[in-house]
Amino acid sequence: MIPFSVLDLAPITEGSDARTALANSVDLARHAEDLGYRRYWLAEHHNMPGIASAATAVVIGQVAAATQRIRVGAGGIMLPNHSPLVVAEQFGTLETLFPGRIDLGLGRAPGTDQTTARALRREGSDPRRFPDDVAEVLALLDDPEPGQAVRAIPGAGTRVPVWILGSSRFGAQLAAALGLPYAFASHFAPGELMAALADYREGFRPSRFLDRPHAMVGFNAYVADTDEEARFHASSMEQAFVALRNGRPGPIPPPVAGYRESASRFERAVVEQTMACSAIGSPETVEREIEAFLKRTGADELIVTNSSFDHAARRRSYELLAGVRNRIAARTEVS
Repeated sequence: MIPFSVLDLAPITEGSDARTALANSVDLARHAEDLGYRRYWLAEHHNMPGIASAATAVVIGQVAAATQRIRVGAGGIMLPNHSPLVVAEQFGTLETLFPGRIDLGLGRAPGTDQTTARALRREGSDPRRFPDDVAEVLALLDDPEPGQAVRAIPGAGTRVPVWILGSSRFGAQLAAALGLPYAFASHFAPGELMAALADYREGFRPSRFLDRPHAMVGFNAYVADTDEEARFHASSMEQAFVALRNGRPGPIPPPVAGYRESASRFERAVVEQTMACSAIGSPETVEREIEAFLKRTGADELIVTNSSFDHAARRRSYELLAGVRNRIAARTEVS
């Protein structure tokens, strides 16, 4: 069975606050665990009014403490914002507290605008250092060498599984060269998905981490009892993407019936481009679209995000999606 996982952006909705968003994340993680999702990942974004997971490692700790079995991790930590030692210490601590359940996804973008990036790391972040920083994190999480002057404590010897995240071919090529699992951010940047997957699979070198390529693909899924209801809930994220593209990020807005039909040509183009890797509709509609997507990409794992304004609708979407997953798996086993 192709595993389904959850990417939670800890959405802050209009009229609500970060405290509520984080409580909803804990609730959704418990729900996802009960439904049999493999991973629950949170993402690092800064100075974003609609996302509450800026202190990603802290939120991961809260989610891991509230669950028992599901893997919890970062999708991802934006490495240019941090020293490798601090990342290794944070995730080494998480692995020490929750052994065998922590994942560390690393990305090379700052996860914000350049002004905020400079505030995060005042000497200026440099994404060109990303391969060296990844190698340093891997070394700090491995067994220490004799005489090693600097160690991650906790961290050394924990061997937290490290993933490379990306939305371009660069990350795919790096993951392939290092023999690491790869996750592509096609839930918001689908343009180079197929080229990146080809680069990753063709260039993959078996390593002590992984003997064959493992590609996880980001996907938007809004599932409801009817196509119309699902489109209604998805309109919140569609509006949020348009606002972000216009340089006006904000909390997740309430859904609007018929949003795409009433949107301008530019707004529709933004939505169609950004959300090209999505399934929106009833369970039957979503099942057809996900099966086609999995066949097209050959994904080893699907990580699904949903930022519905209504938390109950988000819970319900993942519940219906678990049924879709199970039906696809049953057909796969029979064939």
